Amino acid sequence: MASSKRMQPDRQSGLFMRYLFFTIICLFFSRIGIAAEQLPALQGTPSSVTSQIESVDETLPVAVPEPSAKALAHYRSGTVLWCIRTIWELWLPILFLFTGFSARLREFARKIGRHWFWAMCIYFVVLVVLNYLLSLPLAYFQGFIRPHAYNLSNQTLAKWFTDSLKELGLVLVLGCLFLWIPYLLLKKSPRRWWLYASLAMVPIYFFVVMIQPVVMAPMFNQFTPVKDKALEAKIMALAERAGIHGAGIYEVNKSVDTKTANAYVSGFLGTKRIVLWDTIIAQLNERELMFVLGHEMGHYALNHVVKGILCLSVLTLVAFYGVHVAASFLLRRFSRYFGFDQLSDLASLPLLVLLINVFSLVLTPIGFAYSRHLEHEADRFGLELTHYNHSAGTGFVKLQQQSLGVPWPGLVYTIWRATHPSNGERVEFFNEYKPWLKHEPSRYEAYFTPEQPKK
Repeated sequence: MASSKRMQPDRQSGLFMRYLFFTIICLFFSRIGIAAEQLPALQGTPSSVTSQIESVDETLPVAVPEPSAKALAHYRSGTVLWCIRTIWELWLPILFLFTGFSARLREFARKIGRHWFWAMCIYFVVLVVLNYLLSLPLAYFQGFIRPHAYNLSNQTLAKWFTDSLKELGLVLVLGCLFLWIPYLLLKKSPRRWWLYASLAMVPIYFFVVMIQPVVMAPMFNQFTPVKDKALEAKIMALAERAGIHGAGIYEVNKSVDTKTANAYVSGFLGTKRIVLWDTIIAQLNERELMFVLGHEMGHYALNHVVKGILCLSVLTLVAFYGVHVAASFLLRRFSRYFGFDQLSDLASLPLLVLLINVFSLVLTPIGFAYSRHLEHEADRFGLELTHYNHSAGTGFVKLQQQSLGVPWPGLVYTIWRATHPSNGERVEFFNEYKPWLKHEPSRYEAYFTPEQPKK
C-alpha cells in the first residue's frame, strides 16, 4: 500500500528513492529508500471490483495462513539474491578503484572532452554504461528470469529490455545535467561539502518526486483516468470523505508487465496523485479495493511523502558526513592505487558510490523502520475511514497465498529489506483495531467528514 516494496523486493528498490548522493547517481548505483508509495503485490483469481458483498461481517477476524512451499522457496531465493546484489554493488566500485580504471577513464575523458563539463559528462556516461553492461546478467535474472520462473510476470523480453534502456537513458541525461553540482561543492568547500551537499539534496529530492509521476513514470507505462466510471465515482466519494478534494486518480496498464497488483501515492504539490494498477482493479473485490484506497488516502492526507523525504534528508546528512570522514581516511591509505588524492577529483566517483552503499546499509534499518511506521499509520487511517477490517484482512491473505508472501519473515529481512510491517502483523492489526465498536475516539476522525461510509 503506499509502497509495494515489501512484496516486490527483487524487482526494484524503488523509483521513489534509490537513496543517497546525487539522486541521479543513486538511481543507478545504489538502492535504499523510505518507500512510502506502493501497495504490496496482490495477485490471484480476478474478481470484479463491483461485486456485491453487502452481507460481509467486517468484525469477523481473518486467520493468517502458513506460507506455501513455493512461497518459502521464493523468500529464500530472494534473500540469496539480495545478498549477491549487495556484495556486487560493493565489489564493482572497488574494482574500478583499485585497478586504476577510474583514474585512466578520467584522463581519457579529459583528452576527449577538453572542457571540464564535457569531460565530466564523458566520464560519467562511460562509467555508467560499463556498470550497466557488467550488471546486466544479474539484472536480467533478477528482473526477468526469476519473476517468470515464479509465474509473477507478464513482461516480454523486449519490454523488459526497452524499459531497462529507458532507465539507463534517464540516468545518463539527468546525471550529466546535475553531476557538476556536488563536484563544484567538493572543490569549493572540501571540509564542509557534506553539509552543503545535504542541503542541496533537499530541493532535488522534492524536484524528483514532483516530476516522477508526470515525466518519468509515463515513459514506462500508460496512465489514464479510471476506466470504470462507477468505480471512479465511489473513489472520489471516499476521497471527499477523507478530506481530499480534487485529487488526481489514475489507472496504469501494469498488466503488460506483471501479474501482481499495486496502488500508490506519488508526486508533490500539483503532481500529487493516487495511482491504481489495472491488475488491482481486476483482482480485488470492492471492499478490499476501498480499504487499499483508504490506505493510500492516508498517505496523501497525512503528508507521508513529505515526511519520508525529510527523513531521507536527515539520513543523507548523516551519510554524507560519514562519507567525508571515511573518504579522507581511504585517500590517505590508498591514493597510490586509486590514482587520485582529492575527493573533488572526478575519478573519485566510484569511491563516493562505494561509501554511499556502505552507509546506506548502515542507515537502512533507520529509514525502513520509519517507513514501517508510516505504513502502519496509513493502515490505521484506512481502517478508520472504511471500517473494512475483514476485507482488509482477506486482501492480505490473498497477497500471502497467491503472491508468494511469507507472513513472519526473519529479523534480517525485517531490518534491511522490509519497508512495511509484516503481513502477519498487518492482518492481526486489522483483526484487533476497532475503536468505533467500543465507542472510543479514532485517531484520525478529525480528517473525515461526519457522514459514516456505507457498510
